[in-house]
Amino acid sequence: MLVDYIVVGYGLAGISFCELLKANNKSFIVFDNQSQRSSLVAGGLYNPVILKRFTSVWKSEEQLEIALPMYTKLEKQLKKKLDFKIPVLRRFASTEEQNNWFIASDKPILNKYLSPEIVRNNNSYIDAPFGLGKVLNTGRIDTQVLVSSCRENLLNENKLIEEGFNYNSLIVEGMPFQYKNIKSKNIVFSEGYGVKENPFFNALPLKQSKGELLIISSPELKLDYVLKSDIFVLPLGEDLYRVGATYEWEDDTNKITQKAREELEFKLKKVIKCPFKVVNQIAGVRPTVVDRRPLVGQHKHIKNMYVLNGLGTRGVMIGPYVANELYDFIERGKPLDNEINIERFNSN
Repeated sequence: MLVDYIVVGYGLAGISFCELLKANNKSFIVFDNQSQRSSLVAGGLYNPVILKRFTSVWKSEEQLEIALPMYTKLEKQLKKKLDFKIPVLRRFASTEEQNNWFIASDKPILNKYLSPEIVRNNNSYIDAPFGLGKVLNTGRIDTQVLVSSCRENLLNENKLIEEGFNYNSLIVEGMPFQYKNIKSKNIVFSEGYGVKENPFFNALPLKQSKGELLIISSPELKLDYVLKSDIFVLPLGEDLYRVGATYEWEDDTNKITQKAREELEFKLKKVIKCPFKVVNQIAGVRPTVVDRRPLVGQHKHIKNMYVLNGLGTRGVMIGPYVANELYDFIERGKPLDNEINIERFNSN
């Protein structure tokens, strides 16, 4: 079998890149064994503002211009609802935070995203005596439906091989690449934190950031927006809410922990004042980079071998953007942005 691309890994980065391959009539085969769960542990929010500091997300406008049309197109292809428009309201902890919000909302880069009005809290089960700030142009991508539906589609098209990739079986001498019975002109590794086991790119400065989420049931809460404080509470419908997320820098497993559950429950009880029941807990390892920029580019010595990684916590926004950047680099010769190019870490 001869294909244009082998893609290793099928999370948000891999899906975004494969959608470009489909749109441009490129043949490809995907290897993914579902060992990486960062896409599933993601809250799925697209929000152009860093709400801890009231600053703009890096290239947020460019990211949304590419990401939202891709999800709209996927909704039609998959016949599934993926994009749920929902406001994000930031809970203020003090009058000082209110003042900082007003200052930020007056900045040209943020005034289209931050409403200058303080939203009064009318939900007796929410503890927000200083009110709330509303973020505009926000929403949620259902990442679980996205990943599972895209996987099912690829399986039906015989483009997905559900097994781990054996690096030792890849023959890189000469072109095309040879992997078992497959020949490919290009190979893209989009494995998330799994790239640490990849002998071709394991020197990249990727760190693990384990995250855990809770799914709770709370019939009394009746929240119709995403509540953001030092955690987020995200409505899923039918009185279910996603609550997250934790950050753990030592543990690189996908196992849920009692410690994370207790941390999230403690923080949740500080902002909501009604009963809730934990119905599920999810864990996954996010791939993060020291300079908080993605890892995109070509192998230093092996032509036609590429990496697409390091999406961090905002994968639904940044995944389509960096996939587009890599595709244009490979197929159209467009230089990569220096901020995402892995060349920035090559010392010689």
